[in-house]
Amino acid sequence: MISASPAYAKKKKRPIEPDPDYAPSLSVPMTTPRIATGSIFQASNGYAALTSGARAAMVGDVLTILLIERTQAVKSNGANTDRSGSIGLTPPSTGPLSFFNPSDISMGGNSGFKGAGTASQSNTLQGEITVTIAEVYPNGTMLVRGEKLMSLNRGAEHIRFSGIVRAVDIGPENIIFSSRVANAQIVYGGTGEIARASKKGWLQRFFEVISPF
Repeated sequence: MISASPAYAKKKKRPIEPDPDYAPSLSVPMTTPRIATGSIFQASNGYAALTSGARAAMVGDVLTILLIERTQAVKSNGANTDRSGSIGLTPPSTGPLSFFNPSDISMGGNSGFKGAGTASQSNTLQGEITVTIAEVYPNGTMLVRGEKLMSLNRGAEHIRFSGIVRAVDIGPENIIFSSRVANAQIVYGGTGEIARASKKGWLQRFFEVISPF
């Protein structure tokens, strides 16, 4: 048996640490005793109608979220003003004021302003993530959450998802679009060489803060 040396063990890449808030929920056995009602059929907390097939319905069941997030925002504004004015007096051609030239007692002015601004932003996220049902509420909605951790050769990526879904929105293959999830919280991030290359250095960020321009 060949064991790795301590020096090699220190250089070994550490796996991504999972987030406890997105830990999978496991199904638990029912603790509430069933009450005999005298009928053959007795509904329980784990009951699912035959028409629902194999759709996720209980705590611990898995559900696939199809990420189709797409947002686009455009904002523009503009202003244009113009103002001008003039005044002039014509002196009499005779008398003590006849020495005034008409150009000496006339004045005028104008002002103008023109401004425009445009801002646009778009985001797209596509993919799939499988989550588990964490809670089932009395009205039939369910809280789902989960995460996907990927360790690549040039870094690591993670996707974390949580939200509330309706049973009627779940497809036959236990797939639901992310646009159908209420209070959806999607966290996507990564670490490694590529992630560091896309960020500004600390010295550049420092000068941007203190720069007056």
